[in-house]
Amino acid sequence: MLDPKQRKRLMRDRRAQIGLVIVAMIIGAAIFAPLLAIHDPIGIDLAGMLEGPSADHWMGTDIQGRDVWSRLVYGARVSIAVGVISQGIALFLGVLLGLIAGYYGGWIDELVMRLADVTLAFPTLLLLIAMVAALQPSMVVVFATIGVVGWAGMARLVRGQVLVVRQLEYVQAIRALGARDRTIIMKHVLPNVIAPVVIAATLGVAGAIMAEAALSFLGLGVQPPTPSWGSMIADGRDLDQLRNAPWTSVFPGVAIGASVLGFNLLGDALRDALDPRYVENRMPSDSQMQKESGLPNEAELATAAAPQSGTLP
Repeated sequence: MLDPKQRKRLMRDRRAQIGLVIVAMIIGAAIFAPLLAIHDPIGIDLAGMLEGPSADHWMGTDIQGRDVWSRLVYGARVSIAVGVISQGIALFLGVLLGLIAGYYGGWIDELVMRLADVTLAFPTLLLLIAMVAALQPSMVVVFATIGVVGWAGMARLVRGQVLVVRQLEYVQAIRALGARDRTIIMKHVLPNVIAPVVIAATLGVAGAIMAEAALSFLGLGVQPPTPSWGSMIADGRDLDQLRNAPWTSVFPGVAIGASVLGFNLLGDALRDALDPRYVENRMPSDSQMQKESGLPNEAELATAAAPQSGTLP
């Protein structure tokens, strides 16, 4: 997807560097959670409840005496899983319906876009709460619900790109030669819409993490005793606990903010790296290049070449 120049621009972007480091740390914590956790994330120890950070409990303990650090690294698994799985569902539905609607048009386009309009008409969080509440809250339901709700924006993005690509001359020529629609869509249309889809999916992971945290905070997300950053904040939302043991809410809140920031920075850097206008915006002007090189510009050359008063030509 990225050519060498785009890859080089991406790697030189400070936002991409910071975003990759943050995302890599979160993914690493999720993969190596059993090695990083120093205590059982669901083990209850009422005798050690609300202990402050120490050598034994790096980030303290919560109201039930569970180690906050251990629950934090295991909660990263839920956040990464919901981001990847839910965006996978949204990508599959959005890309498929967007390709069909944009390529064929007509009543198919109208049907898909009206369904997308209905989905986007409801506030996302309220729609998620309604769908999860109607079902039995579980990890599978949360993943599927966030993915299904997110298809509409992806479908509209893909449809807009397909409407442009299908009018290109080489696509029209392939259709005139009798190529099947499936071949045209998969080999010639889809590759031209991948770049904006990848950018949207990267930014969508951050939104999915926030949505899961919000549902877990309300008790409609991942159910106890499975560690989740949103439920960790909910466990420490008592005002007295916020005053006397702020670490129970601060650390999971920082984790959510860092993960969202990492994916957003990475998505923004990808957008700039894949933007064809990047080179035009970043290229220095002719005057800047001449100043940096020390060479005279055209006005200076003309002045130097003009005859001076009192001298013979």
